[in-house]
Amino acid sequence: MEDKTDTRDCILSAAMDRILHYGYAKTTMAEIARDCDMSAGNIYRFFKSKLDIAEAMARNFRTEVYQAYAEISRDSARPAEERLRQLLFLRLERTYELLEKDAKILEVAEVLGHERPEFANEEMAQERIYIVKILEDGTAEGSFKAIREPNFTAEMIQSAVMKFGYPQLWSRLDMKALSRELNGVFDLILKGISVPHDHEAVINE
Repeated sequence: MEDKTDTRDCILSAAMDRILHYGYAKTTMAEIARDCDMSAGNIYRFFKSKLDIAEAMARNFRTEVYQAYAEISRDSARPAEERLRQLLFLRLERTYELLEKDAKILEVAEVLGHERPEFANEEMAQERIYIVKILEDGTAEGSFKAIREPNFTAEMIQSAVMKFGYPQLWSRLDMKALSRELNGVFDLILKGISVPHDHEAVINE
C-alpha cells in the first residue's frame, strides 16, 4: 500500500534539490516527477501546481521557525524585553542564512510573495501570536507600560521590522549592517512601548 506521506516527502525533497540547482523558473513538474520515478500525472495527485510545492517547502521551513518562536515566547523566566529582541533577531538570522546559502531560494520567496500573498498574511498572523504573548508578559511584569492593545502593537512592530523578515528582498546589506539597523529599530520600538504616553492614541488605535 502506498504511503502518501513518504511520497509527498519524496516530491518535496526532489523539488528542493532541483530548484536549488536550476532555479524555480527552470524547474518543471515533469522533471520533479521523473526524479521521483513517477509519472507526471501522478505528481498532481499530491500537488496541483509547482506553486503548491513551493508553498509546501516554505511551510516546512516556517514550522521549524515557529517552534523556535514558541520556545522563546514561553520562557517566562527571562525578561520580556530580552525575549522580544531574541525573537526579532532569530527572525532575521534564520531567513538571512537560508537565502544567503542559496540565492535560488530567494526566487521562491519572490514568487510566493507575488503569487500567494495570502500565505504571507497567514505567516504574519502566526508570528503575531508569539509576539503578543511576549507583549502581554511584558505588560504584566510592568516593563511595557504604553501598551493598551497587544494585537495592534504586535502588528505595528511587524510593520516596523518588515525589512528584516526577508532582508535580501529589500537590500544587499551584510549581516553586520542589518544587525546594526535592527538594533536601532528595536531600541526605538522598546522606548515606544515602555514609556507611558499622555495620548493613548500614540499606540492604541
